[in-house]
Amino acid sequence: MLTVQECLAGVVIEQIVRDGEGNASKVFIYFLKDKLRSDHPHGNLTTIIDFKEDRMVMIDHLSKRYVEVKFSQWQKEVSERLKESGPVPQSKSKEIIVKETGERAVINGFQTEKVLVLADGELMEENWVTRDIELSEVEKVMDRVALAFSREFKSEMKETREIYEKIKAFGFPILVKDYAITQGLKGIDVLEVKRLEKRDLKEDVFLPPNGYQRIIPAPPKK
Repeated sequence: MLTVQECLAGVVIEQIVRDGEGNASKVFIYFLKDKLRSDHPHGNLTTIIDFKEDRMVMIDHLSKRYVEVKFSQWQKEVSERLKESGPVPQSKSKEIIVKETGERAVINGFQTEKVLVLADGELMEENWVTRDIELSEVEKVMDRVALAFSREFKSEMKETREIYEKIKAFGFPILVKDYAITQGLKGIDVLEVKRLEKRDLKEDVFLPPNGYQRIIPAPPKK
């Protein structure tokens, strides 16, 4: 018997992500309802989060194995490991301001505007954002991601969460330059959206591939 799998409207984003040394790698992100999938072809890794089902899947395509855990449990374990590694130095809270510049450019086919992220008056980021696209589905999932991580890692994520919320009011980032890495010198491109499209996605996009072996993780040490 053949089964017809329903396709639902989702969003697919192709990004280039660069580290502090400028090394670039592609990342593909899939959004559908309360689900998020990120593929890192360079490392042969995939991560899937299903917020509704409280499920997180980490897939190693090279070994054709995967680990599936409760997302809430994974958050708890990471939070506990951070606490065990010692107290995080509490930095002074900074005033975050996102400022329009009026500069505009077409980047990878998107009409964008440059906005600056300032912390206590110092330049942290340059974001080229677009309002070309209606991304309520993406924003809904990203809000869940931001909320989930800021809840467990409050001190580490407070500033990142605030920047995310303030940038969102101006549009969706297509190109992000980080000036904090270079301490105010020329910014380093850390993220660039090459392609973004709405696409019908099957539910099995958010499941491990057939034939892959599930690995049961060892219980955390007490």
